[in-house]
Amino acid sequence: MSDRTPPAPATPARRPRWAALAPGLISAALVLGLWATLAAIGDDPRRLPSPLLVLGRLWALGASGELWFHTGMTLARVLAAFAVAMVAGGALGLWMGRSATADRWLNPSLVVLLNLPALVVIVLCYIWIGLNETAAILSVALNKIPVVAVLLREAGRALSPDLDDMARVFGMRPLARLRHVVLPQLAPAIAAAARSGIALIWKIVLVVEFLGRSNGVGFKLHMHFSNFDVARVLAWALAFVVVMLLIDLLILRPWQDSANRWRQDAA
Repeated sequence: MSDRTPPAPATPARRPRWAALAPGLISAALVLGLWATLAAIGDDPRRLPSPLLVLGRLWALGASGELWFHTGMTLARVLAAFAVAMVAGGALGLWMGRSATADRWLNPSLVVLLNLPALVVIVLCYIWIGLNETAAILSVALNKIPVVAVLLREAGRALSPDLDDMARVFGMRPLARLRHVVLPQLAPAIAAAARSGIALIWKIVLVVEFLGRSNGVGFKLHMHFSNFDVARVLAWALAFVVVMLLIDLLILRPWQDSANRWRQDAA
């Protein structure tokens, strides 16, 4: 009888990180190539400046420090509105998902908020509260809260009743049940709401700044739009798109992937 142990099954080789990034990089290169081609064949570089001209404007903004200040102000508003929308919308959605009575009473108001134009909410907040930071952040959060509530309501309806029974048998307190039973099950939905929410919120923040703030990327877009300076408009837009892409790639997407893996392992 042989003492040799059978070889362990081969594990599938992991794809190199560059292979996962390659499609996105190729896509970005194609977009830049198309942009450069259209700018080269255009008859007016003021309407569609080349990528090199826009990058030159972006470099100058970074060297002067103006880019970092206004981008930081916009990012602060994005994060503040994002936090308010996720907490308020998550709590509202979970309540509606767990309580049929709350869902019946609150669903009409939720539908109205979902269909109310963002511009109307922004204008009303500025009129009622004033041209200040509170109105700016609240108007953005109010546009996102119903979206988060809808996503979390559906996830709340799908919570496992067996885990609820287990928590009840072990006499878990409400906060402990929320932390150890409810939130882990909601993690994929929360991550999905966060990824979709951050993409929506930063666009609305730019509109808020365009209409009534004296700093931020939206304010600079308004100023350069008034001067018909397309190169600087594109430079500011490109800068903030890069910031939000980094947040998505480095924070939100890994969070969503880990939440989905946890849900699959638990199932």
